[in-house]
Amino acid sequence: MDEYSTHQNSTILELDNIPAIVRVPIASFEQDLDDEWCTKSSKGTDEKEWSCRKCTLVNSSAALACVACGGSKLRSICNVEEMTLKKGEFWACHKCTLKNSIVQPDCSACKTARPAGKGVLVNESLATNRLILGQCDEQSNSSRASSAAVAPPIDSGAIPKQLLQQQLQPLHQLQHQQQQQQQQQQPLAHPPAPVPAHQPSGGAAKALVPAMQVTIPKRTWQCPACTYENSLACVVCDICSSHRHIDTGCLVWQQQHQQLQQSNRLEENQRQLDDLEALNRWKSIIEYCVENGQAFVDDSFPPATKSLYYQPSSNIECNPVAQWRRPHEILCEGGNQSTAPPWAVFRTPLPSDICQGVLGNCWLLSALAVLAEREDLVKEVLLTKEICPQGAYQVKLCKDGRWTTVLVDDLLPCDKRGHLVYSQAKRKQLWVPLIEKAVAKIHGCYEALVSGRAIEGLATLTGAPCESIPLQASSLPLPSEDDLDRDLIWAQLLSSRLVKFLMGASCGGGNMKVDEDEYQRKGLRPRHAYSVLDVRDIKGHRLLKLRNPWGHFSWQGDWSDDSELWTDELRDSLMPHGGSEGVFWISFEDVLRYFDCIDICKVRSEWNEVRLFGTLQPLRALSCVLITVLEPTEAEFTLFQEGQRNSEKSQRSQLDLCVVLFRTRNPANPEVGRLVEHSKRQVRGFVGCHKMLETDLYMLVCLAFNHWHTGIDDFMHYPQCVLAIHSSKRLLVEQITPPPFLLADAIINLTLAKGQRHEGREGMTAYYLTKVWRVQGICKALIFVYVRP
Repeated sequence: MDEYSTHQNSTILELDNIPAIVRVPIASFEQDLDDEWCTKSSKGTDEKEWSCRKCTLVNSSAALACVACGGSKLRSICNVEEMTLKKGEFWACHKCTLKNSIVQPDCSACKTARPAGKGVLVNESLATNRLILGQCDEQSNSSRASSAAVAPPIDSGAIPKQLLQQQLQPLHQLQHQQQQQQQQQQPLAHPPAPVPAHQPSGGAAKALVPAMQVTIPKRTWQCPACTYENSLACVVCDICSSHRHIDTGCLVWQQQHQQLQQSNRLEENQRQLDDLEALNRWKSIIEYCVENGQAFVDDSFPPATKSLYYQPSSNIECNPVAQWRRPHEILCEGGNQSTAPPWAVFRTPLPSDICQGVLGNCWLLSALAVLAEREDLVKEVLLTKEICPQGAYQVKLCKDGRWTTVLVDDLLPCDKRGHLVYSQAKRKQLWVPLIEKAVAKIHGCYEALVSGRAIEGLATLTGAPCESIPLQASSLPLPSEDDLDRDLIWAQLLSSRLVKFLMGASCGGGNMKVDEDEYQRKGLRPRHAYSVLDVRDIKGHRLLKLRNPWGHFSWQGDWSDDSELWTDELRDSLMPHGGSEGVFWISFEDVLRYFDCIDICKVRSEWNEVRLFGTLQPLRALSCVLITVLEPTEAEFTLFQEGQRNSEKSQRSQLDLCVVLFRTRNPANPEVGRLVEHSKRQVRGFVGCHKMLETDLYMLVCLAFNHWHTGIDDFMHYPQCVLAIHSSKRLLVEQITPPPFLLADAIINLTLAKGQRHEGREGMTAYYLTKVWRVQGICKALIFVYVRP
């Protein structure tokens, strides 16, 4: 018992000699190795017992850790300063972000004074009180209490906690008296609450010293899955890749996203301002015409031969246009003109109203016929919905990805008899010839409308993302030509019709081998565009309803109007009003046989739209786009380049375009991550792709190849481009300048993900892209990626 009391008194004397702040190393795997090495090296010289600094248990010299609480021997016998400050024992400098000790009045690095104000409560003497009392926070006490359950009995030398608290009670009272003396010398605005004499040690330590409020800015976010503290720039956790949620973000992160949202709204406001400016211009023209008693004549697209042809002088003899007339001067085919109804812009637009003239612009008229299925879409194109006595009309179009409001007059090309030469609408409607004239104006002349695909017309009229579904195996971007999934194509057509997407079909185009006589016998016209009006799967039959924009010359094969395959039930269901000239039903098998592709225009209401503008420069990517997805969304990406209809023989060839979507992490220093989606690489007016996106940060890279075909040396004349992004949920889009290596990284990652592997020399593997990814010249070296083991 005397030995026990002597040891007890010596322990209290050791506690009195402990300095105000004693720093110990943090626990880590490397530190444990150091502990082991340190104790083994001193085994031969240090044979004394040692007292655990955490629980004060006296352990034998052979023990490397405390048998009661597992405390390190090295931490108990060595005086090593801890290099890492614990939570609540530091304050972060708002200027240089250095973490300083809570007892320092200014920053150790930049000498910035510690801010004072509302913030996190920090105990200035927390570390001191912890070590004086030999206790940690409640969490440590609870863990130590669980360890005490398996600790040896008292006679092993351990001092019970209650006995230790009784021995330390005089020390508590002395410290409390010193605190009261300090308060009398420097009174506080709010005096501290009295501390009970027998308060638990953890609570006493926190109540002994008055609390101080310090603002510590939060510069990290905690992963909800693994609790790792990530940088604010990260959208996903660096450890477990869990997505960051909005509610876990700090105020700085939310402010950054609010700025991006404001930039997106600015683009929408700019589009509204452009529309308002166009409307004000139209009103000014109307006022001028009313004051002067004149009708409007568009001098930028005058009623002359230069508005008809690329080269007016070479087409004088074969020109069918003899005059330009306004609607009230135009004569209609058949009927008594005196009893005919007056002209109107709309009379409930119908596909059967459209009649193609002598101009070969079936691609535009087939798109108009599909658009006529939805009256609301037609009226969105033609902004002037009533007859204008002054002859000024506004048409809204999307040319090469850019929205524009076109102003046209109502002077229309007519022949010698006063009949319309080009397209027209039955029942004396103006919406068809006016839209046709507006499209001719933005492309330079009427001749520029000859030849095209329905997908171009749909994109011009709606501005919505479009997709082309190939119907021939030879058109697929695959090495094999036997992978045409007919069931998948049929499912796409049915679902597109169900959501009221607009569709057009291309007959006998592309690289199909066409027998002109066979097509003629079947009632089809090769290299011609048709409207897809309906898709039905009925009684086990897969049928499509098509329309020829000519208004005549219909299909003569199976399921034609006179086909024997029709039953009374099917005829009543699919043709309740009988047949219509130019409109016919055709089986899906015959569509696959005679048509090369079906174009789908994904018109959706309540979707969000963002359009970015740039330049297609050689050997670099378009300014890449960072996309932040805050919630799962469906997105469509479309890259447009300048069209070639403005001249008879284009001065340059169009470029090969491609859109590639990658994951990325740090928006401040974006890098190409895992490939998410990509479009086809094609020499087209536009390319696109769609994808369901999860909550994450993405980088969209727009690529262009074959610039040497353009013949352009001046960078100021490189072709312009437009990137259109449509999404079901609002996205945060930021256009940034890409680093120099981004183009190479994007192509390398794309090649590794989608390229074919080839084992060349020993120890070397090559990946290359083929088919639609063929390139020429210098770009070919970029597509080949060699991997050394």
